[in-house]
Amino acid sequence: MEVTGINLAFAHLLLRKQCNVVFADLALRPEAKEVVAAHTSPSRSLARAVFQQTDVREWPQLEGMFHTATKEFGGADIVCPGAGIYEPSFSSFWHPPGSPSSRDPGDSSRYALLDINLTHPIRTTQLAIAHFLSRRRSSTPPTSSNPPPHKPVSHIIHISSIAGQSTPLLAPLYNASKHGISGFVRTLAPLDPHHNIRVTAVAPGVIDTPLWRENPEKLRLLDDREGGDEWVSAEEVAEVMGILVADEEAGEVEVMAAPGDGEGKRRIKVEGGLVLEVSKGRVRKVEQFGDEGPKGAGNTVGKMGIADEEILEMLGEPGWGDGGESR
Repeated sequence: MEVTGINLAFAHLLLRKQCNVVFADLALRPEAKEVVAAHTSPSRSLARAVFQQTDVREWPQLEGMFHTATKEFGGADIVCPGAGIYEPSFSSFWHPPGSPSSRDPGDSSRYALLDINLTHPIRTTQLAIAHFLSRRRSSTPPTSSNPPPHKPVSHIIHISSIAGQSTPLLAPLYNASKHGISGFVRTLAPLDPHHNIRVTAVAPGVIDTPLWRENPEKLRLLDDREGGDEWVSAEEVAEVMGILVADEEAGEVEVMAAPGDGEGKRRIKVEGGLVLEVSKGRVRKVEQFGDEGPKGAGNTVGKMGIADEEILEMLGEPGWGDGGESR
């Protein structure tokens, strides 16, 4: 199976369901270029896809995504602010701003990782809510002969992570960003019953994507022996995302039974504020309080202790955090 990112897998799913898609990123990977090229021309049998070059750290460019969606497709009904990075050396807690490995200037007062992983999803959500409400206000007003239609549900789906609960020493900024996303999504739960705007999230485990496959420093931490760590495919995550943004009449998703309810599965209502963990062959509701935490296949990085030891050793050497790095 070709390795692909979660966002591309989700775009594939939407296009198969005849949803038009705006790709918004700095650039497209070759596999994404192929998807856009195959869905460029108007066709009765194919949904369309367009690319809008976007630096998600720049708020005016985030606004541009919605302008493009309106120009090309009349607006957006599903928004997924899915761009994210996993504690790269150029924006990492362990490579402070101004140090040789970091691209975060010491005088910028910001971390690129938090701009991408946390601030961009928050701002995109603000823009999406305004977009949804504006479109509804501009629709034809109801009359006695034209009664108000049933309000469709508009969707904002975020990509959190099991790092929204677990806290590996390797990735403090990433962990903080994903804890923030899960809390942010839960905060907006009341928008669903009051304004038919459903904000949800998936919390994937260890996903077989280029983010891992093309990063030898992180790939070495996986235990690839028989019985070791297992990958979760991006397609598995996309399928759950598809359920979360499905027609509101669907209403339910199948998840693992809650602790104390025995083995097996249960069905729960799809509603705003819902965060679903996606691991190997398992979908689980992440509870706000008293949650059991991520565990099992697809949720483990067996050699993470190697990175912990390296970081703790580095901090024992002179020079860390004073504008230089000891390694």
